[in-house]
Amino acid sequence: MVTIIEVITVFLTLMAGSVLGYFARQTIARQQAGTIEAKLDRLTTDAKQEAKEFILKAKDKAAEILEEIKREEKERHNQLRGAEKRIERKEQIIDQKEQEMDKRFLDIKAKAEKIKIIEEEVSQIKEEEVKKLEKISELTKEEAVKEILAQVEKESKDVVLERIKKLETEGLEELEKRAKEIITLAMQRYGASQAAEFSSSTITIPSDELKGRIIGKEGRNIKALEKATGVEVIVDETPETIIISGFDPIRRQIAKIALEKLVADGRIQPAKIEEAVEAARNEIGKKIQEAGEAACFEAGVVGLDPRLVKIFGRLLFRTSYGQNVLLHSLEVAHLSAAIAGELGANIELAKKAGLLHDIGKAVDHQIEGSHVDIGKMILEKFNIPQEVIKTMQAHHEDYPFENLEAVIVQVADAISSSRPGARKDTLENYLKRLKELEELATSFPGVEKAYAIQAGREIRIFVEPEKIDDLAMRNLAKQIADKIQEELNYPGDIKVTAIRETRVIEYAR
Repeated sequence: MVTIIEVITVFLTLMAGSVLGYFARQTIARQQAGTIEAKLDRLTTDAKQEAKEFILKAKDKAAEILEEIKREEKERHNQLRGAEKRIERKEQIIDQKEQEMDKRFLDIKAKAEKIKIIEEEVSQIKEEEVKKLEKISELTKEEAVKEILAQVEKESKDVVLERIKKLETEGLEELEKRAKEIITLAMQRYGASQAAEFSSSTITIPSDELKGRIIGKEGRNIKALEKATGVEVIVDETPETIIISGFDPIRRQIAKIALEKLVADGRIQPAKIEEAVEAARNEIGKKIQEAGEAACFEAGVVGLDPRLVKIFGRLLFRTSYGQNVLLHSLEVAHLSAAIAGELGANIELAKKAGLLHDIGKAVDHQIEGSHVDIGKMILEKFNIPQEVIKTMQAHHEDYPFENLEAVIVQVADAISSSRPGARKDTLENYLKRLKELEELATSFPGVEKAYAIQAGREIRIFVEPEKIDDLAMRNLAKQIADKIQEELNYPGDIKVTAIRETRVIEYAR
C-alpha cells in the first residue's frame, strides 16, 4: 500500500522535474533568440550597405541623364536660334521684294496714265484730220472708203480672178495629192494576205494501208462519205495522201474533218461515217462562230448580237471572185478606219459599216435578192443603227451616199477588191457554173441531193428511192442531161450519174 511519504516524494520529484524543465527551456530559448538577433543585425547591416551603394549609383545615373538633357536642350536651342535667323533673313528679302514690286507698280500705273492721255490726244487729232479731209473732199468717211474699194476692185479685178483660178488649180492638185497619200497610207497600214483553198484539200494519213479501208468493200465507204458530204474523195497513188475535191469550201472542210476523225478512230464503215460527218458539221458550226468572234475582236467592233456574229462567221467559207469574203470584210473595216482617221470622219461608224458591208453574202444562196438588200434586212432584224445601214448600203452605189463614211466604205471596198492578187475572175465564173449545175439538178422532183464533182465534168445525183424506181431514174438522168445541154454553157462533156440506194433498218428486241 502506497504511503503518504511515497506520494509526497513522487509529487516533489515531479515538481522538481517541472522546474528544471522550465529553466532548461528558458535557457535554450535565450540562446536561440540571441542567434536570430545576430542574424537580423547582420542582414540589416548588409541591407543598409546595399541601399547606400544603390543610392550612390542612382545619383550617378541621374547626374548623367541630367547632363544629357542639358546637352540636348542646348543643341535644340542652337537649332532654333539658327532657324530664327534664317526666317529673319527671308522676311527681310520678302520685305525688300515687296517694296520693289510696289515701286514697279507705281511706275507702271504712271506710264499707263501717260499712255491714256496720249491716246486721247491722238484720237482727238485723228478726228480733227478726218473732219478736215471730209471738208476738203466733200465726202464722208464711209463714202471715201467705198470709193477707194471700188477703184481698187476695178483696177485689180483681172489680177484677182487670175489669182483665184491659180489657187483653185493648186487646191485641186493638192487635194488629189492628199487623197492619194491617204489611200496609200491606209493600204500600208493594213495589208492582209489572201490564202484560201479554192477547190481541193489534202489529208495526210499515217500509212497507205488505210486507203483500202477508206475505200471499203466495193467502194461502199468512199461512196457513203461522198454522199454524206457532197465532195469527191480521190484516192490515188500519192503516198500517204488523200485529196478531197469540191467547189464548196464548207463541204470540203466537213469531209476533211470527218475523214480525219475516222482515220484517228480506225473504225471506218458507213454508220461511223455518218456519225463522223454529223460531228464534223457541229464542229464547223462552232468554228464559224469562233471565226465571227475573232474577226469582230480584231476589227474592234463589239456589242453585236451573237446570232449576227455567227452569220458573219459564215463568210469564212464564202469567196467572191476567189477572194475570201471574211478576210475581205476585215480588210475593208481596217481600211475604212484608217481613211476615216485621216479625214477626221467617224472612225467607229466607218469601221463597223466596213466590217458588215458584205454580210448579205453569208446567206445570198438561200434568200433571193442582192447581197446588199439581204444585208440590210439582216442588220435591221438585229437592230443595228440606221446610221450603220445607210453607210454600208451604198458600197455598190445601189443607194445614194448619205454621209462621208459611206463614201469611205465604198472606196475601201474598191481598194480591197482591186488590189493585185485579191480576186480571180475565172475562178468565180467556174464556181458559179458548178453552183448552177447543182441547182439545175435539184430542181427536178425526186432528187434528194446533187453534187458537182470532177471539176464540173460530172454531176452526181442521189434520188429518193420511195419516189423514183430504176426505170424512172434512167429517164431522170436523161432529162437532166438534156436540160444541162439546153440551158448551161460549159466546156467539154458533163457526165450525169444517178444513184438510187435503198436502206432497210430493223431492230431486234
